[in-house]
Amino acid sequence: MPYVNKPRPYKKEYEQYQGTEEQKKNRAARNAARAKMVKAGRAKKGDGKDVDHTKALSKGGTNDTSNLKVKSKSANRSFARNSDGSMKGGKK
Repeated sequence: MPYVNKPRPYKKEYEQYQGTEEQKKNRAARNAARAKMVKAGRAKKGDGKDVDHTKALSKGGTNDTSNLKVKSKSANRSFARNSDGSMKGGKK
């Protein structure tokens, strides 16, 4: 935990990562995928679920309905990793 005895620099984090144009574009794509699933009735606001891209956007996936599925947050945010921290398998 790097911020045990000092405040976390949220503003700096936003400026250097979350506020970049690339991250804004990625966030908009994720939000669009969620909205698409809500409109289709497969997800609801506050349901505690994530919209998963079968083929990740970062790996060339799209927001097509065939590439989207609703998963629990824990299932969507955890996956097997190699000893060096990289993801196992090439699917995601």
